[in-house]
Amino acid sequence: MTSTRYTKIQLWLLAARPKTLPAALSPVVVGSAVAYDDGLFAPLPALMCLLCAVLMQVGVNLANDYFDGKNNIDAERKAGPVRVTQSGLIPAQDVKRAMYVVFAAAVLVFCYLSLVGGLPLLLLGVLSVAAALAYSGGPYPLASHGMGELFVFVFFGLVAVGATYYIQAGRVTPQLFGAALVPGLLITAIMVVNNLRDIDTDKKAGKNSLAVILGRSRTIIGFRLLVGAAYMVPLAMLPGKDVTIAILLPLVTFPVALSLCRKVGHYSGSRLNELLAATARLSLVFSVLFSLGLVC
Repeated sequence: MTSTRYTKIQLWLLAARPKTLPAALSPVVVGSAVAYDDGLFAPLPALMCLLCAVLMQVGVNLANDYFDGKNNIDAERKAGPVRVTQSGLIPAQDVKRAMYVVFAAAVLVFCYLSLVGGLPLLLLGVLSVAAALAYSGGPYPLASHGMGELFVFVFFGLVAVGATYYIQAGRVTPQLFGAALVPGLLITAIMVVNNLRDIDTDKKAGKNSLAVILGRSRTIIGFRLLVGAAYMVPLAMLPGKDVTIAILLPLVTFPVALSLCRKVGHYSGSRLNELLAATARLSLVFSVLFSLGLVC
């Protein structure tokens, strides 16, 4: 139990974990940039995609807090952010209720998006919420069976970028898949840092995250490969039709990436919180620069 005194607002901010929100913003920015480049940008649907992405991110954070607390996975976790369910700062039922309210709000936004993009968007919304709940809850939690990173890559990368574009354009393109790799790879790298930080406590709790399965050294290699692969995407897209040299704008962040890749091999425990936040910032800055490169 933590001795720090929090206001109610501070407690719910702890539960929502706003520092993770770059993971929600990046794919919508990229998907909208591709739509803008194709002359199909629609401001209101793009804004609603952004709202939906934020709601889904907060919902996943609340679900993770609630289910990990319920399954006693957070009992010995000291390096990460304060978990409000396990610490008793917010009653478990209140966190559960808030989780369902946030996901219900996300489904309502998906209902609007389905009016714009068709019934498949509503079905995608239901599938996304179900997957978010299955991430850390249910009889076979994805995060406890080495599939958390795959979930993040698919839903916060490919699906989020693809859906954002489709809602505005009514179709998908080959270029879209390449663009979706950028947030997918970097947001997955955030998850890798998170699981690297928690590797010891997760192992004790019986949570077989991918980091637990691979071990520390392979997880570090995985982080470096994900970050490095993100920088390969603009280079691979450069020879494409209607792509200018501006697509290489994200390369100005390469020194930051090199620093992160060096630090991940030396940091452990709570120091990885700093690396996690820095990777989240890199994902957003990279995605914004990449988007500018697409529209220039």
